[in-house]
Amino acid sequence: MENCLIHHHHHTLLTLPSSSHKPHFRFFTRSDFGGVGGAFSVSSSCLLHHRRRPFIRASAGASPCEFSSLNSPLEPRSMVGKFLSGVLQNHPQMFHVAVGEELKLLAEDRDAAHARMVLGSVTDEALLHRRIAQLKENQCQIAVEDVMYLLIFYKFSEIRVPLVPKLSSCLYNGRLEILPSKDWELESIHSLEVLDMIREHVTTVTGLKAKSSVTECWATTKVRQFLLARVYVASILYGYFLKSVSLRYHLERNLSLADHDIHLGHRTSLMCSYGFKDAIFGHLSNMPSLGQGLIRPEEELEDLKCYVMSFHPGSLQRCARLRSKEAVNLVGSYSCALFNNKDSGSFENDDVILTSFSSLKRLVLEAVAFGSFLWETEDYIDNVYKLKED
Repeated sequence: MENCLIHHHHHTLLTLPSSSHKPHFRFFTRSDFGGVGGAFSVSSSCLLHHRRRPFIRASAGASPCEFSSLNSPLEPRSMVGKFLSGVLQNHPQMFHVAVGEELKLLAEDRDAAHARMVLGSVTDEALLHRRIAQLKENQCQIAVEDVMYLLIFYKFSEIRVPLVPKLSSCLYNGRLEILPSKDWELESIHSLEVLDMIREHVTTVTGLKAKSSVTECWATTKVRQFLLARVYVASILYGYFLKSVSLRYHLERNLSLADHDIHLGHRTSLMCSYGFKDAIFGHLSNMPSLGQGLIRPEEELEDLKCYVMSFHPGSLQRCARLRSKEAVNLVGSYSCALFNNKDSGSFENDDVILTSFSSLKRLVLEAVAFGSFLWETEDYIDNVYKLKED
């Protein structure tokens, strides 16, 4: 017999043997992971016996929607994603190690297929090798999108914020309520200057003022579900944009502290030492013009909001644009999973729902945090597995 133990701190479901023997760990090898689509096979002595989907629990009925931290609107599609979701559920302390190993294996698998395609390009099997490489690349892309999503999921778990489940599970007689609100946790990940802009965004899209009373927060309003979905996606992109532009802003402030007589080449080295990607600034094809236009004296720097308003349209577009195809696909698939009507199967659901301003704010703050985490996750993955530029 085995006893199930709920670990409340990590919100995980652990299975421990009923005997007094202490559990023991071992490190995974490449043969254990099996690569994309491979079978996962480990000895019975390993704690993680098999890949398992996250435990999902949501209640919808006479009471408002309540959900556990292991709820997730989007289910992994790849074997890699399903395996990592099991690690995240059962052994979160090993999650980042497993992610790093899987990303390396995915990169190796994709590069190996491409190398075979190049070597076989002069043979009679060139078409076959090209097709195999395309299939492998598509397979790896789906797996990386799963990894990207699970990393974002993990970041939400770190701040003790469960993702909102499928909205259909939170609707009762056409009314949507999301509890708990988790406003403080969702706002805590942002700096004060970014938070001010986020609060303005919340007011703009919901009509709820920053310092609203409890009565105003719990007042109800009607909204079409497809409009709510569009607001959610727009808020993801806004959170992504704020993360990108705030990093650029602080980098510029740091650079402005340097001696203005320093050679541009030294400034370029300073940029590289900060570890930021070229994507923050766009393609740096003209370094002299960048140095003249980007680096300004400290006294000329405004606050973040004024800084954003002074952006050239091209720079603004680069900061607001999702950098990778995988990120674009993830935002689309996640929003569809969250708002999709199971009965109609349509994302453009025209149903009118009744909800509180507090629930609207919860959705918008979650979406902004999702976008911010997406930027960080995209940057992390791209260092191990080269993502496709969108």
